[in-house]
Amino acid sequence: MRKDVVVLGAGIVGVSIAIHLQKRGRSVLLVDKRRPGEETSFGNAGLIQREGVYPYGFPHDFGALLRYALNNTIDAHYHMAALPKLAPFLFQYWMHSRPAQHKAIARLYAPLIEHSVTEHMALAEEAGSTQLIRPTGWMKVFRSDKAMETQLRDAEQVRSDFGVNFVALNTKGVAEREPHIKAEMKGGIHWTDPAAIFDPYHLVLSYVELFEKLGGEVAAGDAKTLEQTAEGWRLQTEKGAVDAGDVVVALGPWADVVTRKLGYNFPLAVKRGYHMHYKPEGNAVLNRPTLDFERGYFLAPMARGIRLTTGAEFADRDAPKTPVQLQRAEPIAKSFFPLGERVDPEPWMGMRPCTPDMMPIIGRAPRHKNLWFSFGHAHHGMTLGPVTGRVMAEMITGEPTVIDPKPYRPDRF
Repeated sequence: MRKDVVVLGAGIVGVSIAIHLQKRGRSVLLVDKRRPGEETSFGNAGLIQREGVYPYGFPHDFGALLRYALNNTIDAHYHMAALPKLAPFLFQYWMHSRPAQHKAIARLYAPLIEHSVTEHMALAEEAGSTQLIRPTGWMKVFRSDKAMETQLRDAEQVRSDFGVNFVALNTKGVAEREPHIKAEMKGGIHWTDPAAIFDPYHLVLSYVELFEKLGGEVAAGDAKTLEQTAEGWRLQTEKGAVDAGDVVVALGPWADVVTRKLGYNFPLAVKRGYHMHYKPEGNAVLNRPTLDFERGYFLAPMARGIRLTTGAEFADRDAPKTPVQLQRAEPIAKSFFPLGERVDPEPWMGMRPCTPDMMPIIGRAPRHKNLWFSFGHAHHGMTLGPVTGRVMAEMITGEPTVIDPKPYRPDRF
């Protein structure tokens, strides 16, 4: 088989790249060991975070660091055995998260975020799946006046600097939007520009169907078999050997399967996360995704039920599941909202691929011809998949890019 481009990785990023290349007249094979959308893209909070111009940083206030050091929170958990290996990454992550540096990164990151909702909607309209994307925004609610005041100041700064819209809510305002919340809230922030995805997995599958309608092909294969040839690249798949002029590595947390073999040593780490679905009790309804800010868990209305997602777990990528954050969150979440019985037979776990400067790696490989990288989207893979797909396709085909991709170039590391 001969293709113009092979895209390695069939999550939201890889699928979006494949669509945009196929739309531009390239013949594309999308390859993954598993079926499309079954890894990280399956288990996110279902947000297109138009407000997320400040990527998730490492905390710098002493109180938060002390809480995390005790290793008993919902929003963060770590494996002691993994810390020596993670230490260099965590130090660089902490350095990039210093206030002045974080603000500078936000300026570079904002152009990607700015196009997140519009690019998703463009693909969803073509795929006939706009019903899976809801313009509800999402809410961050607070149990204390202090937390609310601090977060409101930050929100005002985001609105001033980047034009993102929100509504500040008092106790009554929270209750009007989410009448079934049981806990007493001091107030909240309703970010109104983001969109909520009702079923992330099926949204990805709808994009895969669009890709196939455009003439693209999907195959199972192992990225470890990738090898350079005189004319490009070759990969072994279930459909036999495939030769391609260009290859895109969009393998998320497994990108090092290819990059290390080719001599690249990116500072890529993973933040693992968990989710569980619950039936709501009685006639309880959650109208939009909601973050219980001080407790550090997230509830989102999904096709399968109310999805409870946890924060970050710092561990070896392939270590066994340790869903202790879900165990900590469940009783608190049930006192917050009337969650009923569990729907899933066991907790789901996924992995967010992260760089220390909190920005993805997007662009041409520095030392190999016709090799392209697109990974490291951290908490915003679902948010940034479609706009990343467009930018990558424009770069590969030599078109003017919708945004300047230089801040995300691979050779910055």
